[in-house]
Amino acid sequence: MTDPDAALTAGARESMPFAELLGVEVLAASSEEVRARIAWEERLCTAGGVLHGGALMSLADAAGAYCTFLNLPERSAGTATIESKTNFFRAVREGHVVATSRPLHRGRTTIVVETDLHDAEGKHVARVTQTQAVLGA
Repeated sequence: MTDPDAALTAGARESMPFAELLGVEVLAASSEEVRARIAWEERLCTAGGVLHGGALMSLADAAGAYCTFLNLPERSAGTATIESKTNFFRAVREGHVVATSRPLHRGRTTIVVETDLHDAEGKHVARVTQTQAVLGA
């Protein structure tokens, strides 16, 4: 298992406090790809010990926002999710989930990011496509 990057994790948690509540760890971050993960924890589960879909979507949103931030045009003030679509493929009952976010479109007013979620065994858990507004452009 890849170790989290302490500086990137601290920066993400400072800019997105909810990421700390979820336990998001940033593994790597560049304008081409952001990888982050959360561990399976009972407090993040729904019935039957299944990691809650909202936790998975929040991980994807955090990784996608980070990826968008790294692709913002000059003089932008920030980003905000304006649309998000999730397809779930399988449940997660243990281990961790890794989110890998990549930009699909880098525009002046919007950026579209696709995030794939995989479990600890590398099985595809979900795919999230989101549109992020470019603020202050």
